[in-house]
Amino acid sequence: MAKKSMPETRPAPTNNEEKQKALEAARLQIEKQFGKGSLMQLGKERQDLHIESIPSGSILLDAALGVGGYPKGRVIEIYGPESSGKTTLALHAIAEAQKRGGIAAFIDAEHALDPGYARNLGVNIDELWVSQPDTGEQALEIAESLVRSGAVDIIVVDSVAALTPQAEIEGDMGDSHMGLQARLMSQALRKLTATIAKSHSCLIFINQIRMKIGVMFGNPETTTGGKALKFYSSVRVEVRKIETIAKGTDDAIGNRVRVKVVKNKVAPPFRKVELEIMFGKGISSSGSLLDAALKFELIEKSGSWYSFGEERIGQGRENAKLFLESNPDIAEEIEKKLRILLFPAAAVEKEDKAKKTGETKKADSTAGTVEDPKSELF
Repeated sequence: MAKKSMPETRPAPTNNEEKQKALEAARLQIEKQFGKGSLMQLGKERQDLHIESIPSGSILLDAALGVGGYPKGRVIEIYGPESSGKTTLALHAIAEAQKRGGIAAFIDAEHALDPGYARNLGVNIDELWVSQPDTGEQALEIAESLVRSGAVDIIVVDSVAALTPQAEIEGDMGDSHMGLQARLMSQALRKLTATIAKSHSCLIFINQIRMKIGVMFGNPETTTGGKALKFYSSVRVEVRKIETIAKGTDDAIGNRVRVKVVKNKVAPPFRKVELEIMFGKGISSSGSLLDAALKFELIEKSGSWYSFGEERIGQGRENAKLFLESNPDIAEEIEKKLRILLFPAAAVEKEDKAKKTGETKKADSTAGTVEDPKSELF
């Protein structure tokens, strides 16, 4: 059998002009072999340097994430202890994606999705695609098919801990399956990551916490599914309950949670925010808006009174929240100012898109008046 000939190695170019010619020849060869766009100059050919995102449902969390929400085309991991608000955060992201005309899918490996609660959070359950897979392989195959379709904006997998390998389901209780789930996740993420980036989908994995055995020093906590998800995630969000919000002395009406961005490839990491998650309602958007506006001095606090400009909006935090809830126009104005302040690049891009849309519509209407034969009648 004849040996495969090695590609020719050319001598190193001596000047810049020769380097450019050699590089152009290499680029043409690469594009011929792998397709157009396989090699490009980032600044010249990529016009989408601004990272698109799906809002989280809280302006405070959007600011902590750094790009206005969960980045598109990336893998996200939300983890934390039980009943800390992980699924609530994911459902809010689905609701925000749907509000913007996006398609959402929820892979319910835990078989525990509450449609009534999802509706209360703003999710359009009539338009939500839901799968309740039998095995971990099935769940990840479904996720891959949805990502490859390019039609789904956000996919939530709830949760990694419930992605049980088929061999474990078919085996007996007590059988050892060392590293089986970790291998499954590692293989799936190797296949999914590039496809997610190309399809511009946002894939959110919800994960649980386990305790390492025999750890004397350091943090004994770890997440399920091995280390692959930690590596492939662009953003990792930790959610922990701080305290219970009570009305009066007995009745609990919600939880205050601390959300920490422990890994972030698109903005500076380790930012922390505190959110109020109200039972049956989800994240208190008015509470987040009030806290963010106070932090960036759009709302002033004097004693117990809160003021927006010249207008007093309430005495005490709860009254100020009620005012924002009952006056959506003012709340929208505050949020708009905050987003311009926090995400100027996104605001400029949105304005440019609006201008282009307006110019296109104007051009279409002008073309219609010139070319429309009916216009000659008047």
